[in-house]
Amino acid sequence: MDKATQEMKKVAEKKGITTIWERLQLQSPHCKFGISGLCCKNCNYGPCRIITKGGQKVIGVCGADEDVISARNLVRHIAAGSACHSDHGREIAKTLLLTGQGKAQGYRIKDEYKLKKLAEEYKIKTDNKSIEKIAVELAEKILSEYGQQEGELTLIQRAPEKQKKTWRENSLMPRGIDREVVEAMSRTHMGVDNDYKNLIMHGMRCALSDGWGGSMVATELTDVLFRSPKPVRAKVNLGVLKKNSVNIIIHGHVPLLSDMVAEASGDLSLQQLAKEKGAEGINLAGICCTANEILMRRGISVVGSVLQQELAIATGAVDLMLVDLQCILPSLPELTKCFHTKIVCSSPKARFPGMEYVEFREEEGLSIAKEIIKMAIENFPNRKEELINIPQETMDMVAGFSTENIFEILGGKYRGTYRPLNDGIISGRIRGVAGLVGCSNPKLLSGDTHIIMAKELIKHDVLIVETGCAALDCAREGLLTPEAAKKYAGKGLQEICEAVGIPPVLHLGSCVDNSRILTACCEMVKEGGIGNSLDELPVAGAAMEWYSEKAIAIGWYFVASGAPVIFGMPYHTVGSKNVMEFSTEGVEKITGGKWAFEPDPIKAAHLIIEYMNKKREALKLKPMMYE
Repeated sequence: MDKATQEMKKVAEKKGITTIWERLQLQSPHCKFGISGLCCKNCNYGPCRIITKGGQKVIGVCGADEDVISARNLVRHIAAGSACHSDHGREIAKTLLLTGQGKAQGYRIKDEYKLKKLAEEYKIKTDNKSIEKIAVELAEKILSEYGQQEGELTLIQRAPEKQKKTWRENSLMPRGIDREVVEAMSRTHMGVDNDYKNLIMHGMRCALSDGWGGSMVATELTDVLFRSPKPVRAKVNLGVLKKNSVNIIIHGHVPLLSDMVAEASGDLSLQQLAKEKGAEGINLAGICCTANEILMRRGISVVGSVLQQELAIATGAVDLMLVDLQCILPSLPELTKCFHTKIVCSSPKARFPGMEYVEFREEEGLSIAKEIIKMAIENFPNRKEELINIPQETMDMVAGFSTENIFEILGGKYRGTYRPLNDGIISGRIRGVAGLVGCSNPKLLSGDTHIIMAKELIKHDVLIVETGCAALDCAREGLLTPEAAKKYAGKGLQEICEAVGIPPVLHLGSCVDNSRILTACCEMVKEGGIGNSLDELPVAGAAMEWYSEKAIAIGWYFVASGAPVIFGMPYHTVGSKNVMEFSTEGVEKITGGKWAFEPDPIKAAHLIIEYMNKKREALKLKPMMYE
């Protein structure tokens, strides 16, 4: 539906440029064994696949059947996704440590209050200590939990007691962050764990180590270093690029360098250099989750989701794209051969042939940021006027919501509380809360699935919280503005939004910030009246256009925490009836959460609505006020 995307796809086609949509067509149909999860290459007896020959089922050489193979593959996806997000958290913790030691150039503690609150959770005494000393002790304590072998994670203690009891009784409580990822890889080696239920149970423990561990660490410490988010207005879509300015796009996930670039972009000497090169100024914009990070804290506008990265370069107006890691398309360097755009990769964990490499080091963070901005400015005169095509479409948005500031928004600065939210659910003005998160995928509607589903849910008085590319897709449709409540929301939700002055769709940040949804649910339980644990709340999650292993890990830590999760496309286990039944039915008896798979966004929305109705009935809440 997005006009800017349609326009730039046509521009790319005229220039003979292949984008993600064309490559998807060329790859179709995808391998049926891969989709079913029935191929295994974990050892050199294979690769093997489950096939039928002469009417007889043929299993793997080692004897692994479809249940074992698909469960192994699933758990390896969970491990990879958990590792990626938890490693993100590790990087932020290391930077906090260096900042406390005075070794990180340009960094400082911007949220001292949150630092002290976290220190208290980790049982660190803060009296008569400098902020820097507290930061060092907190970072060291957090980093020790990555390698912790026994015990329980600190932040998982935020969960309701009933949830923790379930995890302990079922051996789901994570002992350390790295330990669970390593054990997942060990269990899936040939000849180790061959019980599909046992494998998936550990997959849940691994996912929980991400959601209540690594990802939650990333969210909390990013707030400490760069400031906790506050509601902020910004713009979204390809039209945020400026024809007469030096356009720098930040793309990736870890905000350590991107925040420094944002800081350095205001440097007067760099602004002057840009004018000397013929530009009016420096325009910084984001793509993907790094975009969400600098959007939430600085109000910097967003070009778009993961699917817009090639189209942004095709505008011919991007002077430099800076990438770190996660969700970077390897196709980008080939694309820049048609344009003047420089692409700079900055992480030693993510090298891309054809990109210039400027290694990021916290010890020289501000200097490196200035060096990269200067590269963009020097490249501005190399633009080719005839290749510039910038769509005009932009949309206003409000972002910057968090577990903490919702307290103040709902209850006021001096009486922060979740009571108005809980009362809205109890009274029947709000049916429940849905988290729509995750990626954009050309296999479905390239982001539009999120939009269609969000409109259907808010029409039925479901308050929505969003993260990642799902939030950016809904933003370009105007759903992240207070005005959207009057236009799209049911009367009950509309009344709440108008009274408080919030959009019906709240942007909570990047993909690691799904941990904010967990902590917000905990606050709802604490406030009381709508259940004693997450599995009793009228809440649900969906990642309709998922593509990443990170999304599988996220989905599983919500299911393990007691929430239902819907994917628009199944993860690759459909070849195993037992694994699918355990995911969609069996696990609910253990954690209270479960999986569902439904590509139609309207039908998926009504699965959530039906689930919330059942939870409301179980809690004996009032009927919906306007039905």
